[in-house]
Amino acid sequence: MDLMDFGYYQAIAQRAEAAKFDSIFFADILTMSDDAAITGKVWLEPITLLAAIAGVTERIGLIATASTSYSLPFNLARQFSSIDHISNGRAGWNIVTTWLQAAARNFGDTREVSLDERYVFAEEFVEVVKGLWDSWADDAVIDDRVGAVYARPDRIRAIDHEGPQYSVAGPLNLPRSPQGRPVLVQAGSSNTGRDFAARHAEAIFTAHLEKATAQEFYTDLKARLVKAGRKPDDVLILPGVNPMIASTEAEAKRLVKELNESADPEAGRRTLSSRFGGYDFSHLPLDEVLSPDDFPHPDTVEASRSRAVMVVGLIERERVTLRQLLAKLAGARGHFTYAGTPEQVADLLEDWFQDGAADGFNVMPPIYPGMLDAFIDEVVPILQQRGLFRTEYVGATLREHYGLDRPPDGFDATD
Repeated sequence: MDLMDFGYYQAIAQRAEAAKFDSIFFADILTMSDDAAITGKVWLEPITLLAAIAGVTERIGLIATASTSYSLPFNLARQFSSIDHISNGRAGWNIVTTWLQAAARNFGDTREVSLDERYVFAEEFVEVVKGLWDSWADDAVIDDRVGAVYARPDRIRAIDHEGPQYSVAGPLNLPRSPQGRPVLVQAGSSNTGRDFAARHAEAIFTAHLEKATAQEFYTDLKARLVKAGRKPDDVLILPGVNPMIASTEAEAKRLVKELNESADPEAGRRTLSSRFGGYDFSHLPLDEVLSPDDFPHPDTVEASRSRAVMVVGLIERERVTLRQLLAKLAGARGHFTYAGTPEQVADLLEDWFQDGAADGFNVMPPIYPGMLDAFIDEVVPILQQRGLFRTEYVGATLREHYGLDRPPDGFDATD
């Protein structure tokens, strides 16, 4: 199906909603990759896509990525608040700090900005957006048509933000949304990213190649939440899982092998380079065992530092060649790939959930719609039988699906 055909995304969203998924999530990159003509790595602008999907779904949460590097707080606050209104409270914003040099050139930005600096900008950006979302009290709108009054002016306020990066007067030019604020999602795993998540995130998408690192991340993030003055259950930690499902484990592994072998290793090499800020890996043979010395130290990487840590950690643990590494990263992009029967996949998810590695999962099927259908038809019923997944929606908003509180508006209560 054509990737520009909305019917493709509509069908996936409706299928996931019929299975009672919490949410669907659309990533984004603000540039065209060198391999787009080969890989089809193109997609519709995700916030616009959410608005379209909101009209053909009723309950499933709608999450899109938007960058703090190349957006303005007022516009972004207005866009996501609009999605929350359109969807009756199902919107979520995945906060990213864009690092690709090619993206910077698309916005006329020639600055060299470090990872830590990007999070400094993001900190102010998110605080402004929160302020705008809270600039109307929950009870501001009275819609008095007899008295010709839409809202109470004393329950709407400017934010008058003046900071190092942004000057924003406010208030937002639409009322507070059904969830109060759209759900804040974040995916950074560097130390700076983890601290940022502990202050702001309500759900965290994270990538791990084994349960042990997922457990370390889970324990660390929950501790940082407490240090930041929040409760451990204020944030859901959702590792990505890339399940290949078949009637036998051998058949599932064969499918993974077949899929990996279909990947272009040179396209993978270029993607790996971008993960390490443009580092040149062209000299590395495809079939010689890698060493950590073949890679920049992750602490020096200003691009995707969390992915750099993950890749170098994999090299330290396993004797893999570059071809094998690129195969591991090709489909799941560093998330956990598991090949097995429906029962085995359900066992894996239950084990991670029960053993302090996850509050839930970002399910990323390697093949659409085939593996999504297999997960829904064969794995979800097992999880439901075990009491680990809903059989019906209880709430109507994304916050309710995630078990998150509705944030207060910050205004004094009135009669």
